[in-house]
Amino acid sequence: MRFHLLTIFPDFFQGPLSHGVVARARDAGKLEVAIHDLRQWTHDRHRTVDDRCFGGGAGMLMKPAPIFEAVESVFAVSREERLAKGQRVVLLTPQGPLFTQATARRYAAECPELLLICGRYEGVDERVAEYLADEELSIGDYVLSGGELAAAIVMDATARLLPGVLGNDESAVDESFEQAGLLDYPQWTRPAEFRGWEVPEVLQGGNHAEIRKWRAGAARAKTLRNRPDLLK
Repeated sequence: MRFHLLTIFPDFFQGPLSHGVVARARDAGKLEVAIHDLRQWTHDRHRTVDDRCFGGGAGMLMKPAPIFEAVESVFAVSREERLAKGQRVVLLTPQGPLFTQATARRYAAECPELLLICGRYEGVDERVAEYLADEELSIGDYVLSGGELAAAIVMDATARLLPGVLGNDESAVDESFEQAGLLDYPQWTRPAEFRGWEVPEVLQGGNHAEIRKWRAGAARAKTLRNRPDLLK
């Protein structure tokens, strides 16, 4: 799988790309990442990527022309041909649908190439959302200074679902949000007793049927406590 990151801060990704799952996926040849500096597609001496909003209001808005030119340069085919190849363009924005585990699974399974547009300032000219991006995406109900952090999160969540990235593909099966409507069950490691707090006895035995039953109940209880909205 290949990610394309369209940003005005290409150096931002040095950290996220050098550690953890994403770094391992790149080293194993499972993931490629191409970082594109949006200012390469500007044509004025100041390399301008933003301008004032029509209708007034605070802040500046990212201009459509550099973004359109950048995407059309990266994917030098028609939109129909691009989509047929699984090459999708995603605009990261607080106004988009929420990014979920299901979204990450879809990207890992269906999108050999994904271009993430990292917005900045007050956002991006609406024509990018209407006529260029295949979908808009938000990582949560809050506002960030830019889309770079969101892009790093989308990459990490998707990369770990690619076959062979985690070492043991079963590692991703029982995680939070993989089972419909449930968080992951709580887990413990050694020592069995720590400061008077003990690991549940059922987990210390070898009855796997009882362990599965206990974990299912514990997952439901934790979901009810921390995220009851998932059970509705």
